[in-house]
Amino acid sequence: MHVYESAEDYLEAILVIGNRRGMVRSIDIANELNFSKPSVSVAMKKLRESGHIEMEHDGFIHLLPSGREIAEHIYERHRTLTDFFVYLGVSEDVASADACKVEHDLSDETFDKIKEHVRRTMGMDPAEK
Repeated sequence: MHVYESAEDYLEAILVIGNRRGMVRSIDIANELNFSKPSVSVAMKKLRESGHIEMEHDGFIHLLPSGREIAEHIYERHRTLTDFFVYLGVSEDVASADACKVEHDLSDETFDKIKEHVRRTMGMDPAEK
């Protein structure tokens, strides 16, 4: 399933915020991504219309199965790439920022090889973090 990079970022943010706080509202996403509330509202409407999220009447946002699948896929890439970059000696902040840039465009083949390398050399599975 293909969605735009910005949609992947929104879905990943919903997953991360939900894991951290339990509940997610548009303002939480705006604060997390440093986006305006109107921009987030437009994006949430598109994600809702595409069947990736649902919004309750009180404003709480939940990932639907398709949205959760995309969010978990992107978040796994983010965690794995961040860990890999840190392992190479990059600071945590820079590694995380760079992972955000790379996570959307890296081929599955290259990502799988990085993931294998992380498992072998670092003795860990980033997906279990």
